[in-house]
Amino acid sequence: MPNLLKGRRGISSEKAATGHHDDSPVAAPSPATDEKGVLEDTEFAGADISGVDPKKVLLKMDLHLIPMLALLYLLSFLDRGNIGNARIEGLLETLEMTGPQYNWTLTVFFFTYCAFEVPSNLLLKRLRPSIWLPSIMVAWGTVMTLMGIVQNFEGLLIARLFLGVTEAGLYPGVAYYITMWYCRTEAQFRQAMFFSAASVAGAFSGLLAFAIAKMDGVGGLEGWRWIFILEGILTVVVAVIAFFTIYDFPETAKFLTEPERAWVVHRLRYQGSKDSGQMVAESEHFKWRYVREAFTDWQIYLGLWMYWGIVCPLYGTSLFLPSIIRELGYLSSTAQLLTVPIYITAAILAVAVAWFSDRSGQRSPYIFSCMCAIGVGFIICISASAHGGVPGVVYAGIFIAVCGIYPAFPGNVTWISNNLAGSYKRSAGMAIHIGLGNLAGAMASNFYRTSDSPKYILGHSLELAFLAVGLCAVVGLRWNYQRINRKRDQVPLGEFSDLENSEKGDRAPTYRYVL
Repeated sequence: MPNLLKGRRGISSEKAATGHHDDSPVAAPSPATDEKGVLEDTEFAGADISGVDPKKVLLKMDLHLIPMLALLYLLSFLDRGNIGNARIEGLLETLEMTGPQYNWTLTVFFFTYCAFEVPSNLLLKRLRPSIWLPSIMVAWGTVMTLMGIVQNFEGLLIARLFLGVTEAGLYPGVAYYITMWYCRTEAQFRQAMFFSAASVAGAFSGLLAFAIAKMDGVGGLEGWRWIFILEGILTVVVAVIAFFTIYDFPETAKFLTEPERAWVVHRLRYQGSKDSGQMVAESEHFKWRYVREAFTDWQIYLGLWMYWGIVCPLYGTSLFLPSIIRELGYLSSTAQLLTVPIYITAAILAVAVAWFSDRSGQRSPYIFSCMCAIGVGFIICISASAHGGVPGVVYAGIFIAVCGIYPAFPGNVTWISNNLAGSYKRSAGMAIHIGLGNLAGAMASNFYRTSDSPKYILGHSLELAFLAVGLCAVVGLRWNYQRINRKRDQVPLGEFSDLENSEKGDRAPTYRYVL
């Protein structure tokens, strides 16, 4: 890895953590530049960034980075959740599985998925993203293809275990990768653009499964087997292309000019301390201490409850939505198609909410509001299910819940990443947060039991309970961040050296948390 990686996190020298934006068309001088906009204290010392157009640079980055990241995550989410589509096309009947056995195949995925996320993120930092991300993609595409030839419950269970191992590095890796390029008040919009691919995957999954299921009997294979085989082969093909289309780091990006590379690296380095009045560069070198600090950071574990409050409903709906709709009395083909408008609307809302969040520089108000929408949706589901005979109302409740889930999730991940300073601590911290957070998938896999169909009142109620705790966690995080920021405002500048503050990371008195 190049030795130029000196801090990449989140708030630019043009945008403060409070959401204050500079609409000037050229890069503004900072304390680390002279009055002519020439860098003085970075690896790009002497580079003239006065003529850099921030909007132009960000657009170039968006066009070169986001489409491929979105495609990778679309395929990841498609491959992870297509077992829900395979179920309603006859998977249980062919493999002679019971409802609890099916739930186990969903659950075991998350055990290995969570266990391998931290090692994968540390490897991503050590290796080139253009090598690591496509490599794990080839691996999970291969596993997905082989899932199409399993003959019994045990074979499917083992395949899902290995799918968890191979997919573990993708989401936390891409989420961390974005922080290597974009600043704090730019990150959620980009996180949402690639995460909304999960929404599109939900819609596309239903359409694709509907079409592929028509191949039932081709080659002597059932339709659900073709869902796994063809989607797995597609993943491998895209992975091969990704080897040549993923860029590694801003320092080596050929689509940027040298002044533009210098500007991107410089603003990432000083983002966390901008509001303190003492510009401090983030630590970039590796120490095991940073990993230990990530494992003991209070905000990760409080944020974990927020994560569970969002991800339990996310996985519950993604894994069981086709089955829930079918149990409402719709045909399998209709159930597949009725998932499409839900996910398309959710994708649009995720991007729109993220844009407003970045513009305001605030995370908690938008996360809290979206989580309230999730609650409204599940309350409608519970009430309508208990009443009975109103499948359209249950569908409406699920629609509202999903439209709250998908905007809330990128905000949740971005908020914690915004408040972890130091490249390696952020790498480990994001993986811990996402890894432990995804245990919610293991829990949600058992919320919707076959014996509870078609009302699924227990499943909806459990989702609502986790959501309530998550809302409390959002309030707790914001209150603590505000308290700490006010306390740090009282610390005199210069009490610690720049090197000491850099080593302290987000615990430095010069660092300000995003609210």
